[in-house]
Amino acid sequence: MPTPILFRVGEEILDVTPTSKQRVATDRLGIQAEAGDWCWIDKIPKPPADVLQAAGNPRLRPAMRPPLGMLGVVLGAPFIPLVMLLSLLAEAEEAVKRALDTKEEKEQRRAKKEEDRRRDTAIARQGLDKVFDGDWHGNAGQFLLRWYSHSTHHERMLFATQEGIVLAAPPQRVSVGRERRMQIVARIPVSDATLVDPFSGEFETRLLLIRFRDGSWLRVDTEELRSELHMHLLRQPVPDS
Repeated sequence: MPTPILFRVGEEILDVTPTSKQRVATDRLGIQAEAGDWCWIDKIPKPPADVLQAAGNPRLRPAMRPPLGMLGVVLGAPFIPLVMLLSLLAEAEEAVKRALDTKEEKEQRRAKKEEDRRRDTAIARQGLDKVFDGDWHGNAGQFLLRWYSHSTHHERMLFATQEGIVLAAPPQRVSVGRERRMQIVARIPVSDATLVDPFSGEFETRLLLIRFRDGSWLRVDTEELRSELHMHLLRQPVPDS
């Protein structure tokens, strides 16, 4: 069992012992990852016709669900009303709990709502509610055009390494066994781009940017809030302005 490695963030002690994702990176892909998490991108907007043609008319959407995934949707359909009912009951229970909150708990809820509002405002103000900066001729736009040419799977495992960013995924979209089938689909050397938390840990988000050296950026959303990648970035030295 790995020896625990602890790291302090404010008043919180975090365990940064090498994780299963890092071990997958080493054992399956042969890379030394410092952190990793599954991530996805938002819907790719339609590029101008000349840009699309110059790029060879690449795929701009992930593949459809494979038959096994579609079967799961079909089999799960009869349970949708039950799920909706349970969701309504959970919401009702939450409403009752809010009504019974102490003054301190109500203040905490108000503070959380205010924090969420500040976060959403900051995201919109910086234009980070988009999948990329909008320049199709920039490095991020050109990389985005090739995103689903690398793999038709809808997710990527993004690894931060000493050499840069590594993206892995199954070559084709799958419903199960994504880690077992994944391969390296793209490498971005540190000389070309860096991984950035645009809020430097101020807000708890899934949002990260792949920021290219020409100033263009691509947004990815991690599967976990305050993911390994976010915590890895918090441990890095603050760059000179």
